[in-house]
Amino acid sequence: MSAPEIKAVLGPTNTGKTHLAVERLCAHSSGAIGFPLRLLAREVYDRVVAIKGPDRVALITGEERIDPPNARWKLCTAEAMDRDADLAFVAIDEAQLGADPERGHVFTDRLLNARGREETMILGSSSLTPMVQALVPEAEIISRPRFSTLTHAGPVKLSRLPPRSAVVAFSAEQVYAVAEMLRRFRGGAAVVMGALSPQTRNKQVEMFQSGEVDYIVATDAIGMGLNLDVNHVAFASLAKFDGQRRRRLTIAEMAQIAGRAGRHQTDGTFGVLAGEDGAEFRDDEIFAIENHSFPPLQRLYWRDARPRMDSLTTLIADLDASPDDEALAAAPEAIDLAVARILSADDRIARGVRGKAMVSRFWEACSLPDFRQLGADNHARFVARLWQELSTGLGHIAHDYAAARIAELDRTGGDIGTLQGRIAAIRSWAYIAQRPDWLLQREEMAERAHLVERKLSEALHDRLTERFVNRRTAVLMRKLGADAGLLPVTLGENDAVLVDGEEIGHLDGFAFRVDPQARLEMRRLLLAAAEKHLPQLLDKRAKLLLDDAAQGEGLSWEASHILWRGHRVAQLEAGKKLMAPALRLEPALDPLSPQRRAEVERALVQWLDGELAVLKPLARIEAAAQELDAGPELRALLIRLAEGGGIAERDEAGVRALSGEQRHRLRRLGVKIGALDVFMPAMLKPKPLAAFAALSALSANRPLLVEPNLPATLADRRGAVPAAYRRAGDRLVRIDMAERLLHEAHQRRTRWSDGKPARKSRRHSKPARFALDPTMALSMGLTTKAYAHLLRQAGFTAESPPALPETMFGPPSPPRFRWRPRRDGPPPQARGGAKRPTRPAPRPAPGNPFAELAELMQ
Repeated sequence: MSAPEIKAVLGPTNTGKTHLAVERLCAHSSGAIGFPLRLLAREVYDRVVAIKGPDRVALITGEERIDPPNARWKLCTAEAMDRDADLAFVAIDEAQLGADPERGHVFTDRLLNARGREETMILGSSSLTPMVQALVPEAEIISRPRFSTLTHAGPVKLSRLPPRSAVVAFSAEQVYAVAEMLRRFRGGAAVVMGALSPQTRNKQVEMFQSGEVDYIVATDAIGMGLNLDVNHVAFASLAKFDGQRRRRLTIAEMAQIAGRAGRHQTDGTFGVLAGEDGAEFRDDEIFAIENHSFPPLQRLYWRDARPRMDSLTTLIADLDASPDDEALAAAPEAIDLAVARILSADDRIARGVRGKAMVSRFWEACSLPDFRQLGADNHARFVARLWQELSTGLGHIAHDYAAARIAELDRTGGDIGTLQGRIAAIRSWAYIAQRPDWLLQREEMAERAHLVERKLSEALHDRLTERFVNRRTAVLMRKLGADAGLLPVTLGENDAVLVDGEEIGHLDGFAFRVDPQARLEMRRLLLAAAEKHLPQLLDKRAKLLLDDAAQGEGLSWEASHILWRGHRVAQLEAGKKLMAPALRLEPALDPLSPQRRAEVERALVQWLDGELAVLKPLARIEAAAQELDAGPELRALLIRLAEGGGIAERDEAGVRALSGEQRHRLRRLGVKIGALDVFMPAMLKPKPLAAFAALSALSANRPLLVEPNLPATLADRRGAVPAAYRRAGDRLVRIDMAERLLHEAHQRRTRWSDGKPARKSRRHSKPARFALDPTMALSMGLTTKAYAHLLRQAGFTAESPPALPETMFGPPSPPRFRWRPRRDGPPPQARGGAKRPTRPAPRPAPGNPFAELAELMQ
């Protein structure tokens, strides 16, 4: 029987190495391929499933395991490969990663020990050639040329980056900064980083591949076999932090990343972003990348993949051992070994790790990857908590503890960084759930972790798209061309203006408002695209306005503006008469045709006339004031009423000078002469008063304060008194309500005097006394103090009744009132300017319910 074939297929990117390995895998009866990334393993798994069927293909990674019972073809991460499996074909991808300080020892072990029963394939860069010759001399080395040409394009500004470009950065902060600038300049970019879950990564890549965005920003993870339709790769930097120091990329690293440009037969270019400090390729680097000439690897990192498990001391000693072969170098301390050292230094843990089984289990726990990237100390504390569960009791992690930790991560709120942190944490629990004997309900916990990771991945994709993709700008940049008017512009929901289906602004009534978040350059593009179509859009909107005006709907009046559906369409200005304002259309209606503007103006004037119909009583007053036969006294009063909105104080109205005929004429005009005010009841309504106040403001008069619903009483605000109200103590009372109260008081005065019906008295007799009932005033909301103040204004005074003798019992007598007619104008003073002395009134009896009113009237 011939020895199994070992082939080393080496060459630059875009040589079809992975495609060849998949073909050879499917040609054999069984096989496995180990990949450097879970993402790549998943991508190839989907391809092989399409060929062989889902029940024959397995996906085995640290966090995910799809392993049907009859699976014969397995796609794995390098760490998850079973190097002793009896399979016809075995391949290891990107084997040059054996030179990686963190994971290199894993790839070196697979290169040395993973073998297929019939065929073994080692895939990698041509720089791996001397290592294969030294470590696997029996291997047949096959060099494959690149399918396309890779050319240096020089520095390019981000604003001039060609479509179908990938920008590579080396930190999350730099990725976000570049993606944000691309959003502003080019409408957005997809984002790919190693911290993303496969679901998030796939959705981001799909946006780029489908053409939804023309740019992708990624970390150097893009160099590990992600197959993208990229024409140009731009380096945001040529240096990165490798965990210990910031250093310049090696030529091999540069070539691995630049090689993503140009797929299959399509040529590609590479370069740097202009303006980045130190981001310039040297001539030797450009020559090496273009000609795929890289310095050969001198050594690969090695660590004993099967250390002895006799004790912790033996375990760590074997992991620290140096290789015997000169082509190998001892691997730097990885995170798993660092955690093992930290935990073994704890006597409480070390005492419990006895025997090969416990040492092996301890090493499995320490090998848990640090998905959260928090460092050895933090990761060691997490592993120690797990080891506490694994090393005591039944040796399983408690179901409640695992379920609670997974549930804590089942939250999709937060920003991009928060979601990435949760995804890293849930990946740890997905890994734990894949261990065969760590959880009793392993399948249940694995499913829970998978569902949470999927939810978090969807949320992260949404956050990335929301932050770094502006679909409106992307559409414009792809389709705007020389003539902006060729783009289809439509009006969408909520008055959104859409260019080719993407919102670029909105119509605020008849005014086009560009999205305020757009940059100055983009605002010009948006205006150019929209203004070509504005006249047609506005004409349709004008027709809607005319229809609403005809139905009396949609229009309203606010201060000096007429609104249509909440938007300003016309402005009112003072006319020759107060109640005949001038109407002027808003400038936003200027794009309308002259004929349409005239139609809109006529419709608004007609509607306004209907709104001013509530002022017809006041218009009659204004017209009557122009009639010469009314007499100067009446005309003066009518002018005062017209200027005051149908209200005037009696003291200033000159009522005494009116003749009986003039008073009769006032009544026919709807004017009522009250004890304190002369007013028009028809104007004491919210709508007429509001209309008059608005017209008064147009004429530069002092603005009137109008209460919306005109309640009977208000609390005194100690400021300007609203129209149609009178101050009464600590309250404001509507003037018609005040007149109603005073009318009732006068009716009682005419019926009673000293408790009996009043008789006509002589001319110089003392005014009759009578009782008043404050019930109506209190029911209106007036306080006793306010009612007393109102009565005093109308000329009423009160006298408290004498107290009952001690030998008498019964209810106290109510206070008695007197009234003296008020004179128009200010109250007269006594001769000599001094007030006439008054006799002190007796104090009210205690317990008298009317005592407070009488005391306030003093």
